[in-house]
Parts: sequence; structure tokens; C-alpha cells
Amino acid sequence: MAVITYREALNQALREEMRRDPDVFLVGEEVGAYQGAYKISQGLLEEFGEWRVRDVPIAELGFTGLGVGAAMVGLRPVIEFMTWSFALLAVDGIVNAAAKLRYMSGGQFKIPITFRGPSGAANQLAATHSQALDAWYAHIPGLKVVAPATARDAKGLLKTAIRDDDPVVFLEGELLYATKDDVPEDESFLIPLGASDIKRSGNDVTIVAHSRPLHTALKAAEILQEQHGISAEVIDPRTLRPMDIDTILESVGKTNRCVIVEEGWPVCGIGAQIVDDIQREAFDELDAPILRVTGADTPQPYARNLEQIALPQADHIITAARRVCYQE
Repeated sequence: MAVITYREALNQALREEMRRDPDVFLVGEEVGAYQGAYKISQGLLEEFGEWRVRDVPIAELGFTGLGVGAAMVGLRPVIEFMTWSFALLAVDGIVNAAAKLRYMSGGQFKIPITFRGPSGAANQLAATHSQALDAWYAHIPGLKVVAPATARDAKGLLKTAIRDDDPVVFLEGELLYATKDDVPEDESFLIPLGASDIKRSGNDVTIVAHSRPLHTALKAAEILQEQHGISAEVIDPRTLRPMDIDTILESVGKTNRCVIVEEGWPVCGIGAQIVDDIQREAFDELDAPILRVTGADTPQPYARNLEQIALPQADHIITAARRVCYQE
């Protein structure tokens, strides 16, 4: 094990997979000479050369199409978007091509492509650069959607995503790049897609959170225990499609209460799907209504004080947990 940053873990995953498989290559804006807008690709151009670490123009739909074509003929492209907000320009390539070609070809084409880059809010990047579009991509049949919250999960899940024969949308929390975690140095380290992880055990309420809000949920869980005597179990789905709902249902069966946290907007969000799964499969286990803590239903503000109000905070989660435990 080594304590490294989320950024370094992604770099390790890319480097290890590119060494292991010569069909893996990286394409994106500034991934080569500049070594990545967030330095995820640092050192890769020097090791693998410009044919496998390829700088491209600011044309998201164009280089997405390049990647889909390469995947159709057996290569394993990794497409980096400078932000998932910019990937809106490439939605046709992701949704109408990558997600559907295996189905429309009757299985004649595999599409082993990974789309990755920063997602969600950073610090005062305002409305068009701060969007958590997780639910958009999880809505699409044919896509797998991953949103790791820790450096360990980022490495293991990215390696698995690159090896997968289907298109994977890999959402990296923009404010997570500098966070640190114990990460296995073993190059065979993989985390399967579709497996939730219990980040904290508890008995009184289940809190489900992914990506950056997971860290907020863990902070809230500590305060709930110390100040309110509430033992919260915190679950990270890690993969949003396919989602391991069984682990969540098992936890709700134990705690009988649930709070779901996400950075995205409330309408048709990831949390809404989880609520539906729980009420269908575990309704009789519930002792209180399920509550959701989400981003505000508004474009992301630029002003720092308003930005904080618009994002899920620990006190929002604490209030929701106390309500389902009938302390408020």
C-alpha cells in the first residue's frame, strides 16, 4: 500500500493499463505536452509517445467519434474530457453511437471505450462548469457509469473500466484530485463494476452517497454519532449503472431508515431511482420516509457563499438523518 492522491491513482491506472495492453491509448485536449489540465496524464507522453497519448483540438464530438471508431476495430481508447460539462458537445457520440452500436450490430461490434474527466462543482467555476450530470448518463442503456469517491476506488475502477468491452462513463470528482488514500501498488488490483462499498458501519440510519458527497456524508456521520447518538451506516454505490442495490437494501433492512445524498439536481436524480428501488423491494422494512439531500434545483451560483448553500453540506445531511430518526 502507498498513500497517494486521487490524481496519482488515476495516473497509475492509466500507466499500468497502457503498459499491459498496447491497444490502450489516451486522447484529449492537452493530455500530451501539457500533461493534462489536471495532470492526470503526467509523464505518459514521455513513456508512450504521441501515437498513444494524443493531443487533439477543442472538438469534443470529433475526438469522441475518433474514439468510437477506434473501439469498433478493437482498440481500447480512453477519451478525456476537460470537464463533463464540455462533454455535452459529444453527447451524440456517447449516447447515439457508443451506447447503441453493440446492440444495433447484433453483437458484431464490442465498444471497449472509456470516457473520463472531472465532474461536478469545483471552487467558483459557475453554472456551465459545475454540473453533476451523473443521472443523464445513468439513464442510457448500453452505458456503464462509474463515480469513485476515493483514490483507491479510482484506481481499481478505472483499470476495470479500461478492460471492459462496453463503453464506460467515468466521472471523477473535480475537487477530489488532491485527496489521499491507501492504494494498492499491485498492478493486478481491480475493483469490479457494480459493487457497492460500506464505508462506515452503523445501525440507526443508512446514508447512501457517491463521489464527493460521500466525504460530506462521512463527516456528517461522525457528528451524528458524537453529538446526537445516531449510528449511521454510509454506503458508496461507486457504480451508478449497473448499481448494486442489494447492499443498500440489506443495510436498510438493518437500520429501517435511509437518507440519500447526491450533488446533482433533485428532479429525476440518482437518488430518485434508489428511492424507487427501496420502496419496491423493502417497503415493509422502513420506519420513516426516505429523505434526499441534493444540489439546489438551480444553475450553480458563482458567489462563494451561494455556491456552498447550493451544494449538499454536512448540516443538511445531519438534519435529514435526525428527521428520519424522529429527533426533529
